[in-house]
Amino acid sequence: MPFDIAERLDEALDPYSARVVHAFETVGPAVVHISAGARNGRGGTGSGVLFAPDGYLLTNSHVVAGAARVEASLTDGRRFAATIIGDDPATDLAVLRLAGTGLPHAAFGSSNALKVGQLVVAIGNPLGFQATVTAGIVSALGRTLRSPGGRLIESVIQTDAPLNPGNSGGPLVDGAGRVVGVNTAMIGRAQGLCFAIGIDTAVDVTARLMRDGRVRRARLGLAGQTTMLDSRLARRLHRDGDTAVLVMEVTGETGGGAAERAGLRQGDLILEFDGRPVFTVDDLHRLLTDEAAGRDLPVKVLRQAKIETLTVRPDADG
Repeated sequence: MPFDIAERLDEALDPYSARVVHAFETVGPAVVHISAGARNGRGGTGSGVLFAPDGYLLTNSHVVAGAARVEASLTDGRRFAATIIGDDPATDLAVLRLAGTGLPHAAFGSSNALKVGQLVVAIGNPLGFQATVTAGIVSALGRTLRSPGGRLIESVIQTDAPLNPGNSGGPLVDGAGRVVGVNTAMIGRAQGLCFAIGIDTAVDVTARLMRDGRVRRARLGLAGQTTMLDSRLARRLHRDGDTAVLVMEVTGETGGGAAERAGLRQGDLILEFDGRPVFTVDDLHRLLTDEAAGRDLPVKVLRQAKIETLTVRPDADG
């Protein structure tokens, strides 16, 4: 009797392969190859992912930094001129817009919902080979990575999905076909150490870039990391979640930064900022808007099993 080859092939796929195939088929058409021509005559390439049918796409800041012209190619061969809508070197993210409509686009998931060990797929254009897919797992969450501008990017995803030059700016995708990160870096001398900016951070930055063309921030002068709380401690603190922000380092220019002036210390757990609960570093970043700069604001911390409320006056960033 006649049979359908595609149906037989689908039946032969194991669950792991089926998820990788689904992720690639869902997001792959929205992945673009970016060619950036610099003012000095040199240029670079990278990847990006379309997230709206009217041509908005997300990529890395370092892919388009200093570009005088940018062009993007889709997997179907179409080429479009691209305009840089906004650029944020502090998180190594940029938003571009292609001169087209009705374009394929991907859906965003949530990086905060990721679990260590979860399957992820990286799609991009490594070494110029368009629409290449690699697969791996989430190796760690809550990493920090220094941006090209020198600022620490928080809540970075570590994965062993192999990346190569040209993957920068491409999407990291979960097994359901949702973008959960933006691939940004690899460590060339190590095996399986690759990094992506969490999509929850990227969504917040993208909204501000589309609105203002840049991200204005207040600055505390500390390095923090999302950390788990003991479940009994979380209940005692009447927290709706079991995470908080651990102060890893208090930094600042000569004379001290805002955190140092306020008395924040390494090891403090930040529970609230300006009267609002803080569960992740992303929460804290979202509260550090330009409106917060120069205002005296309360910050509630847990220090050596004791809750303290300090007053901090964030500095203006730039």
